[in-house]
Amino acid sequence: MKLPHFLLTAGCSALLALAAAIPAVAQTPTKLRFQHAFPAKSLNSENAQYWADRVKLLSGGRLQIEFLPSGSVVPVFETLDAVNKKVLDGAHSSTAYWFGKNRAATLLGGLAPGGPFGMDPVDYLDWLWHGGGLELYRELYQVQLKLNVVPIPMTSSAHGAFGWFKTPVKSWADLKGRKCRQTGINAELYSKSGMATVNMPGGEIVSAAERGVIDCAEFISAAEDTRAGFGTVWKNFYPQGIQEPTAIAEIIFNGDVWRALPADQKAIIEAAAQEATLHSMMARNRQNADALTELTTKQGVTIRATPPEILTKTLETWDGIAKAESAVNPFFKKVLDSQRAYAAKVIPARRATTPPYDLAADHYWSLKK
Repeated sequence: MKLPHFLLTAGCSALLALAAAIPAVAQTPTKLRFQHAFPAKSLNSENAQYWADRVKLLSGGRLQIEFLPSGSVVPVFETLDAVNKKVLDGAHSSTAYWFGKNRAATLLGGLAPGGPFGMDPVDYLDWLWHGGGLELYRELYQVQLKLNVVPIPMTSSAHGAFGWFKTPVKSWADLKGRKCRQTGINAELYSKSGMATVNMPGGEIVSAAERGVIDCAEFISAAEDTRAGFGTVWKNFYPQGIQEPTAIAEIIFNGDVWRALPADQKAIIEAAAQEATLHSMMARNRQNADALTELTTKQGVTIRATPPEILTKTLETWDGIAKAESAVNPFFKKVLDSQRAYAAKVIPARRATTPPYDLAADHYWSLKK
């Protein structure tokens, strides 16, 4: 039996319309709005854009993330709350800024002095991704702080420099009375030396120095600090620091936004975050080398070795803070115990199987020469 012509025509038209509609729906991208917590020209912000570009490419354009400048929607210190309330879909930030909400944030952003327990960036990242760290990271936000936020570690900024000073530093006691920008646990730690610490976002440091509000500061590293213009206001730089040897930033998603994403896009986001973190780690040594050359040859900055006493006192002071906090903060102790167990297994094995970095370095590039 033949169908009437008008039915065939109508049926074909409907099929064509459906065929045209399906690709249109499939190709409609999900667009998310994120905010930086770092200065626009910083290496951290560039790494976040690298991640966003990779997410777009790997998703075939189905997921697109737009980054807004730091402070454009909410002030930096309000970023986490804005993501929780879905004022922002997400952000690229640092747990250093949420230290006041729960001091365990120090441990989950790689901001603890000494690693902690001697961990380097590779050790710390493995603890995060394969040693239970990521589960604890999400527990911090979702259980302890009761926030609708999903964190993903991304962008290594290790090792953190000791800092920039108006006049040279000779000892731990010599820190007393200096007005210095510090954040998170470092503000508490260095205040025990008598330092007057001031908390502010990274993008405000140079202007504060120019106005005489502070006479020293710690931010990230030679490369990052040079971009921020530290060398234009201070001429004594101490790149060797032990206070943040494993520092890593974070991508945070609003929980509803995260759960609405299909499984393949979540996998792309996490894979791109790991790639972007490796990308930042690979580039950092070269970028720091270029920055040190820029600082010494063009900006008149003197690169100084951090007094060993300061490095040792930093670790000793941190050990006291960590012990006291563990006694009153069960979640802090839970995270610290997890890190200690990982370090106790991995670090002795690394020392047994890996020659000291300084052995070959001194053979070819002795600092004495």
